[in-house]
Amino acid sequence: MSTATSEPGVITPDSMRGRGAQTVPWYRRDVQLMRSVTLAEVMNFSRQGAAFMRAGVPVLDALAVVAEESASKKMREVLTDVQRRLRAGAGFGDAVAAHPRVFPGYYVAVVRAAELTGALDEALEHLAGYLEREVESRRQVKSALVYPFIVVGLAVVAVVIMALFVLPRFQDLYQNLDARLPLPTRMLLGFTDFVANWWYAIVGTTGGALLLVSAVLGGTQGKPRRDALLLKVPSIGGLFRLIAIERFCRVLAALVHNGVPLPDAVRVSADSTNNRVFQAKLASVRDAMMRGEGLARPIAEAGLFPPAARQMIRVGETTGSLGEQLEAAAVFYERELTYRLKRVTDTFEPAVIVIVGLIVAFVAVAQVSAMYSVYDQVKV
Repeated sequence: MSTATSEPGVITPDSMRGRGAQTVPWYRRDVQLMRSVTLAEVMNFSRQGAAFMRAGVPVLDALAVVAEESASKKMREVLTDVQRRLRAGAGFGDAVAAHPRVFPGYYVAVVRAAELTGALDEALEHLAGYLEREVESRRQVKSALVYPFIVVGLAVVAVVIMALFVLPRFQDLYQNLDARLPLPTRMLLGFTDFVANWWYAIVGTTGGALLLVSAVLGGTQGKPRRDALLLKVPSIGGLFRLIAIERFCRVLAALVHNGVPLPDAVRVSADSTNNRVFQAKLASVRDAMMRGEGLARPIAEAGLFPPAARQMIRVGETTGSLGEQLEAAAVFYERELTYRLKRVTDTFEPAVIVIVGLIVAFVAVAQVSAMYSVYDQVKV
C-alpha cells in the first residue's frame, strides 16, 4: 500500500486544508482543539511579526518576542506550539495550519504562497490589514445592534413587571368597588390574568418553539437552511449577501496577490464567506474553472453577485488585474455594507421607540380611564 506524498512547500488542496498538521504527532492535541483566540489578537500577531521580519529578525526570535508580549494566554500557547513545530522542521504555513480555529484557511493559503516567493513579511502585513478591516466591520455591526436590543429588552422587562406585580393590585381594587371598567382596562386585565394563570403554558410553548426552530435551523445540519432563509429576509438578507460578497472579494484578492492558484483561491475564499449557499454555488464556479471556462462567466451564472462585482471581475480577468479589481470591489461593498447597515438601524431604532411608546400609552390610557370610570360610578 503506497502513501501519497508531496514536496515541502508545494500548495495542494490537502495541504491547504491543514492536513500537514498531522505530520507532527509528538505534541499534545488539546492545543489544536482549544477555543479560538480573537481576530484582533491574530491581527496584532501578524502586524508585529511582519515588522520583526522586515527588520531582519529570524522567524523563531520574532515569534518568541511576540508570544512574550501577547496579553492572551491562549495566543501565547499557540505561538509556542508554532515555534516547536518550526524547530522540528515544519514550514511556517504547516505550523499555523495546525491551529485552524485560530488561523483561517485563507490565512494559511496566503502564508504558504508567501513562503514560496520569500515575501512572508509582506504577506503578514497584508493579512493584518485585512483582519483589521474585518474586526472593524464586526465592531460596527455589534455597536449598531446594541441600542435596539437594549430598548427592546427594557420594554419587555417593564411589561412583565407591570403584568405580574403592578396591575394585579389595581384589579383587586376594581373588584372590591364592583365597578364596570372601560374596554382598554378590561383588555389589559385580561392579558395580565392570562399571563398569571397560564405562564407555564407560555413558557412551555415558547421553549418548544425554540427547540423546533433549533432542530430545523440550528447546528451544522441546519446551517444550509438557515443561510438560505437569512438571505431571503427583507432588508436583513441584503446585509448578509453584502457581507458574503465583501468577504469573498477581499480574501480572493489577498490570495491572488500572493500567488495562490486561482481554483484553490476560489475554494478558500468561498469557505471564508461562512455561508452554505455561497459555498455551494462557488463550488460549481470552481468546477467550471477546472473545465477551462475562466472565472467571470461562471461567477455571472452563479447569480449571487451584483452587476458591478461581475463587471469588475470580468475586467480584472481580461486585463490581468484581477487582484486590483477584487480589492476595489471589496472596498466598494464594504462602504455599501456600512451605509445599508446604518440605514437599517436608523429605521429600526425609531420603530422600536414607537412600539414601546404605544405599549406604554395603552397601559396609561387603560389605567387613567379606569380611574375616571370608577370615580364617576362611585360618585353616582
